[in-house]
Amino acid sequence: MTTAESGFVELDDVSLRYGGTAGVLALENVSLKVAQGEFVAVVGPSGCGKSTLMKVMSGLWPPSRGRAIVAGHVVTRPLSIVGMAFQNASLLPWRTTLNNVMLPLEIVQPHRSAIKRRREEYESKARELLHIVGLEEFASHLPWQLSGGMQQRASLCRALVHEPALLMLDEPFGALDMFTREELWSVLQDVWMARRPTVILVTHDIREAVFLADRVFVMSARPGRIVAEQVVPLPRPRTLEDTFNPEFTALVHDLREHIGHARSQGRELP
Repeated sequence: MTTAESGFVELDDVSLRYGGTAGVLALENVSLKVAQGEFVAVVGPSGCGKSTLMKVMSGLWPPSRGRAIVAGHVVTRPLSIVGMAFQNASLLPWRTTLNNVMLPLEIVQPHRSAIKRRREEYESKARELLHIVGLEEFASHLPWQLSGGMQQRASLCRALVHEPALLMLDEPFGALDMFTREELWSVLQDVWMARRPTVILVTHDIREAVFLADRVFVMSARPGRIVAEQVVPLPRPRTLEDTFNPEFTALVHDLREHIGHARSQGRELP
């Protein structure tokens, strides 16, 4: 079976229980496929297993049952083709913006072995990303000199600098104010359209999901299951003005109804 036939990312009947047979069932019988270059979002009630889903996909936590497949290979360990960004930017306080962005190149192979001889090339790549997100003038600043939104821009660049085939975003804008968050929606869309990695976004913000994604998956309350899937047919690039359009509003309303229903769909199994 080829990657095109199976999906670039595939979960095949995945369940995960933390703490052994008597532990918490976090995911139950989850199956989904994500095409290469697709941007999908996952929404659902708090505690439904959205972040656990990402751990399984990236190889950070093995499923109790079923399997995760990425780029045609069963996931058995953490993947080097993944870039990740979280709600907390977690920039190293003693490193400049540029050096924070370049950190994955010092860790992930094959870049780690090549960084000494290709330093100039890698630095140029990092500066290009900083330019895309509007931080080129802040390359030499330390994290405390950056606003929260600027730190998240740098975190996004750090997740992308080693050119990952799969970008996993876990509530990356959740700690920001509404205006900064909406500004970064457009930044992320621009980066995705320029680079076209496969993106999986976990978010509590339904408007964010509709603005950014090609498809939105809705998860039930724990144990998390996929209970709905919504295609987002809106043309790109999308603008903040589009969020007031009737079609956008209708998609948000439909997803909100799915999530409301999903809150009553969870059931803890023995």
